[in-house]
Amino acid sequence: MRTLNVALGDRAYPIHIGRGLLDDASLITPHLKTQRAFVVTNDVVAPLYLERLRATLAGAGVRVDHVVLPDGEMHKDWATLNRVFDALLETRCERSTTLVALGGGVIGDMGGFAAATYQRGMPFIQIPTTLLAQVDSSVGGKTAINHPLGKNMIGAFYQPRLVLADLDTLNTLPDRELSAGLAEVIKYGLIRDFELFEWLEANIERLLAREPEAMAHAIERSCANKAEIVALDETEQGVRALLNLGHTFGHAIEAGMGYGQWLHGEGVAAGTLMAATLSARMGMIGGADVKRIAALFERARLPVRGPDLATERYLDLMASDKKVEDGQLRLILLEAIGRATIRGDAPVDDIRAAIETCCA
Repeated sequence: MRTLNVALGDRAYPIHIGRGLLDDASLITPHLKTQRAFVVTNDVVAPLYLERLRATLAGAGVRVDHVVLPDGEMHKDWATLNRVFDALLETRCERSTTLVALGGGVIGDMGGFAAATYQRGMPFIQIPTTLLAQVDSSVGGKTAINHPLGKNMIGAFYQPRLVLADLDTLNTLPDRELSAGLAEVIKYGLIRDFELFEWLEANIERLLAREPEAMAHAIERSCANKAEIVALDETEQGVRALLNLGHTFGHAIEAGMGYGQWLHGEGVAAGTLMAATLSARMGMIGGADVKRIAALFERARLPVRGPDLATERYLDLMASDKKVEDGQLRLILLEAIGRATIRGDAPVDDIRAAIETCCA
């Protein structure tokens, strides 16, 4: 097992990465406030891992209640979130009950938002079961639900007490979901870790083959990058915004196509190529860099072209993004592979041209 720490003072918490962690109650119980837990999961993950987690906790004397939600980004909304609140109230959970999110990014986001708001805040643990959640969404305390006009527009910053990344859960992950997670790993290499980017170029096939040693390295390196950034800027007032490389374009794809049609990581991949193309148009990186980035995404079996939503539709959706500040769209662009920057001065004509260049 490898352990990292998210350094947030008295709210610091560990990230445990390893195999068989779901069976080790000693990793979880020290982070429970009382001997009671409430698990939020979905109808794909529940048949695989809910009973295993329940048995682990019950063996340590913990009472476990749960709710099973429908799977998919299209259910990341108020109606589904209310099912969590209904179950919490029906089982008479107290504010000292620990909510455990067992699943991918959607479950982690909704479980975290429920924990942040139920009785004004209850303890929260993340047990991510997808690669994307293990390397990104489970770490850092961003919780949210979607709105028809924008992704993750309603939410809160609310840190977990523990992130438990059991590599064994990736064995049941569909290939498409695995590739979607790799988009976020590649992102870390692009924004601040050139050594990771080069390692990915040499080892991407090992990750697609789910080799445990390679997977553990990629997850640990990704989480280390995320933990460092979160410790510097918990509520995204500055450097944390760099984690959104490709996301403004990608969120437009997800919203424009209808949530669930494109996986988040797929939108990030195509969106990152738009950001890279825009960076090249602005003279920040060269065309060879854009081709190198595209080649790695393609080897990871990810799209490098977005759907043809019409350029003005992209711009309209991007104008509703959370990264708009004082009416100005802030984009994460590349100064080099391994170095990103926040820019609010990208010419609209160049943004249009980047979208058109990178659309099917």
